[in-house]
Amino acid sequence: MSFISKFRAVSYLGNGGAAAARPAYGHDLRVPPVPLHAPAGRPARTGEENSGRFSNGLKEFLWQTEDIGRGNLLDLGAVSQATLMYFIERNFKVYTEDLLAAWGAFLDQDSRRMASLPEGTEQPDALPAARAERFLAANLRYSANSFDAVLLWDLLDYMDREAAQQFLNRITSMMREGGAVLAIFHTRPPEQFHRYRVLDAHHLELVPAPHLLPPRHVYQNREIQELFEKFRTSKTFVGRDQLREGVFVK
Repeated sequence: MSFISKFRAVSYLGNGGAAAARPAYGHDLRVPPVPLHAPAGRPARTGEENSGRFSNGLKEFLWQTEDIGRGNLLDLGAVSQATLMYFIERNFKVYTEDLLAAWGAFLDQDSRRMASLPEGTEQPDALPAARAERFLAANLRYSANSFDAVLLWDLLDYMDREAAQQFLNRITSMMREGGAVLAIFHTRPPEQFHRYRVLDAHHLELVPAPHLLPPRHVYQNREIQELFEKFRTSKTFVGRDQLREGVFVK
């Protein structure tokens, strides 16, 4: 089976930053051979033991999206060949946006820009919500109702709550009615940063990776519900590994 790649350009570093390519992958599109930042997971072959983590959240997310025909999915983690192939084979067109890497690069650039301003110059607002607003002026600029499904992973744990709310507002506007989000939250500050890969319909692989940003907040149930208050239904699952998975349907 032959595939053809397509690419679209977006700014990763905010105003004045360099542009980076964001690929969109569909039913007739090629999956890149090398993922970003961490090796991609590989589904277990017949007869092999699956080493992934059983995920009730993934199972629920797939159930919520199973009737979507040729929908659009946005993966906000690093590119994973395993995840791409899984959803492409289920007739999704997959977009990828390594949001945490872009956010970390923006924060670094924004801090250096503020530090370089001449003495006496009025400083830009450094509060988390204001910085998120500046970031979103040049990033995640998809039109309304673009996506049926979003893989948010645990990205909100690495953002201040005010910034997380700004990001959720943008993501909500990008989603169609009936669309679903899969999010993961730590029940205590994580000691190790992970990337997530979909192995099959029931398992995720957690791949250790260098920290992009330190964890910023441990969200309680009430805070999670407030973040996703614009979604009409939600279901959460708490694992023995200190991970809380949530599926939220707009």
